[in-house]
Amino acid sequence: MRLKDKIAIITGAGSGQGRAAAILFAKEGAKIVVSDWKPELGEETVTLVKSDGGQAIFVRTDVSESADVQKLIRTAVDTFGRIDILYNNAGVGFSSPLSMSDVINTPEADWDRVIAINLRSMYLTAKYGIPEMIRTGGGSIINTASIAAMIGSEAAHAYTAAKGGMVALSRALAVEFGPRNIRVNCICPGAIDTPMIAPVVDPLKKSGRPFMTSPIRRLGTPDDIAYCALYLASDESSFVTGATFVVDGGYTAQ
Repeated sequence: MRLKDKIAIITGAGSGQGRAAAILFAKEGAKIVVSDWKPELGEETVTLVKSDGGQAIFVRTDVSESADVQKLIRTAVDTFGRIDILYNNAGVGFSSPLSMSDVINTPEADWDRVIAINLRSMYLTAKYGIPEMIRTGGGSIINTASIAAMIGSEAAHAYTAAKGGMVALSRALAVEFGPRNIRVNCICPGAIDTPMIAPVVDPLKKSGRPFMTSPIRRLGTPDDIAYCALYLASDESSFVTGATFVVDGGYTAQ
């Protein structure tokens, strides 16, 4: 097992990429702390993990709120004694009622909320999670950004700014805390078939023309991202830090 006896916090684990990672990490021997703001989805992920023989608990968390994140970290440590893997996967995107428009047409309140959920959350989990990792000898932090951090876009400017910030902060954390045996890496998914981008991809599916603009002529799946995260969570990537892994079917290579 690639994650035997490791303790993993996964935010946004109630669906999509986070749920896929929770199930996969558990199969590989990790004990999972499922974090999501929707209790029904988080508990469902816990049930799926347990039905497959794994161990998991659920902690309801608004990742943009300091008190919630501190509770998440404290519960993980109180329950399992340590944190080996911190997977910052929670985020808000095109399925949200918040604006995914350009800067001119994005209300200030929406801008602040998107930044809070997608970027401030990473600051909070690092602020309160890294000291626990240092206490027990180190660990792996994985951050889910987006190809929006790598290329320009005609819209979703708050989302793009937040994801770009995640990439930059990942590098800074890697440099700062590498000497304390903490690795920090970033995954930039392309178009992954999850509820977050359903408003974008569903019309393509209905037209009979699935996402065909990448060299690999299909949408990505949550498992495509989960397997990349598994590598970064495992000791196989012990010499990998400050890196950005683009998992987009080759879209940004064009």
